[in-house]
Amino acid sequence: MPRGKEISEDMKKRVVTAHQSGEGYKTISKRFQLNPSTVRQIIYKWRAFNMTATLPRSGRPSKLSPRATRKIINQVKANPHITSTELQTSLVASGTNVHASTIRRQLNSHGIHGMVARRKPLLSKKNKAARFNFAKEHLDKPEAFWESILWTDESKVELFGHNQNRHVWRKANTANEEKNLLPTVKHGGGNVKIWGCFFASGIGRLHIIQGTMNSQAYQQILDQNLLPSVKQLKLDYATRQ
Repeated sequence: MPRGKEISEDMKKRVVTAHQSGEGYKTISKRFQLNPSTVRQIIYKWRAFNMTATLPRSGRPSKLSPRATRKIINQVKANPHITSTELQTSLVASGTNVHASTIRRQLNSHGIHGMVARRKPLLSKKNKAARFNFAKEHLDKPEAFWESILWTDESKVELFGHNQNRHVWRKANTANEEKNLLPTVKHGGGNVKIWGCFFASGIGRLHIIQGTMNSQAYQQILDQNLLPSVKQLKLDYATRQ
């Protein structure tokens, strides 16, 4: 079916501005001499997709209705880690049967793409607050201070399974938003746990952790590795973890 008369982008923006200022559909329709249904469509598109531009059509129309499209966009906003197969199942349950590739194309057309999720440590609100306060308290410390710090930490190298890439639905420049990140934990199965330390001027010893990490095991690691690392680098230090 051919399109009707195209509304200019400037007119669409004027309609949205009038709507934002509190004018009703009928008032806007009379003011700009537009069909009320046209006014509703312009405002609906702006509300749903934060845009008014008419996207170029290529090939056959999408198999997804505006309502189905709005549904999958809301789903990926609520859960960026949802898969296209899960979205497909959700649409089937509501009576829309399309291929997962159709869903991916529709999301792509709205600027939402499947990206490999960046990993970040799994931190509680308390941990985040402590790190933020530490940063504020030490913001103006001189370079000499940081050169005297010995940093220590434990981590793990995963052998299989959970270390594989995970994808997330997101728009450009939103990789570091909380919901788009993949939390990581320091301890778990199928991995090698390690302890290490470093100064500004170099790295110290690396220790493979055997068994469960507890206070006794941790003290033993420090006894065996901390002072030898300091002597190896010939530095005075204060420890930070």
